[in-house]
Amino acid sequence: MIYMTTVKKNNRTKPVYAKPFLKWAGGKRQLLQHFRNLYPPALKAGSIKNYYEPFLGSGAVFFDIAQRHCFENAFLFDVNQELVLTYQVIQAHVAKLAEVLFQHEKKYLALGKEKRVEYFYLQREAFNQERFDKIASIKSSKAIGRAAQLIFLNRTCYNGLFRVNSKGAFNTPAGDYTQPVICDDKNLAAVSKLLGIASIQQADFTTALKKIKPASFVYLDPPYRPLSKTASFTAYSKSIFQDAQQAQLAGIFRKMDKKGVSLMLSNSDSADRFFDKLYKGFTLNRVPAKRLINADASKRGYISEIVVTNYPLR
Repeated sequence: MIYMTTVKKNNRTKPVYAKPFLKWAGGKRQLLQHFRNLYPPALKAGSIKNYYEPFLGSGAVFFDIAQRHCFENAFLFDVNQELVLTYQVIQAHVAKLAEVLFQHEKKYLALGKEKRVEYFYLQREAFNQERFDKIASIKSSKAIGRAAQLIFLNRTCYNGLFRVNSKGAFNTPAGDYTQPVICDDKNLAAVSKLLGIASIQQADFTTALKKIKPASFVYLDPPYRPLSKTASFTAYSKSIFQDAQQAQLAGIFRKMDKKGVSLMLSNSDSADRFFDKLYKGFTLNRVPAKRLINADASKRGYISEIVVTNYPLR
């Protein structure tokens, strides 16, 4: 069953399907067609009651599953507090958020090219300064403005990419867009509706996966292991995720498997077959994915990614 919001256009009601409201490193929207063939049969049969995603990111997989299948609860986590706060604001205050985003859009689009760049850097500086103000709580009076800043920066920065430095400061430069959509209020409303069944928390994967309820499906999308020493991009937060953390996650994967939890994990397909060894005994599927974040457009070709599952596909 597919859930959606509707909007009237020319006196006709049209469905609005929720899609990611941010561009995020490692986002899975381009892979959903492949993933739909890899979801657990129990999800399609309707026997999954709980969905967990401890590396939420852009939420593409959650949005896809929540609009195609029925389950009772979603537990969504990410280590990036700015991202989590933005999801919580959309869940609780979507109309007010849309109002603030509309003002950003109105001001930005009215400016010439040079003034747009100036406006972007003013917003980026304010965003970075305010990270010290402890606005992490949805109860903060600044939460809506903070979430709006993140969406604005994501929509107008270079390549639409959220990236922070070692101190946690957003450092992506300004992009060059003619008519960026900063306030997509219809999609935000659709996202908010889907988030109605969700618990959204800031946590690392070890905390998020401590207490998994029965009849659950867990999708794991950790920071990808770099394909080379110069190809790393894990800087969507200041947290470190290296081979030790990949191995730790694999250990938790095996423990959850023994409890009968349905599991699906995606990662890079490195030449040394690192994940073949790490997830030996489970099913490894390889799917084609387009590299989108390389600064050199000529190097954004198709590569292989792996998807690990612990259930037979029928």
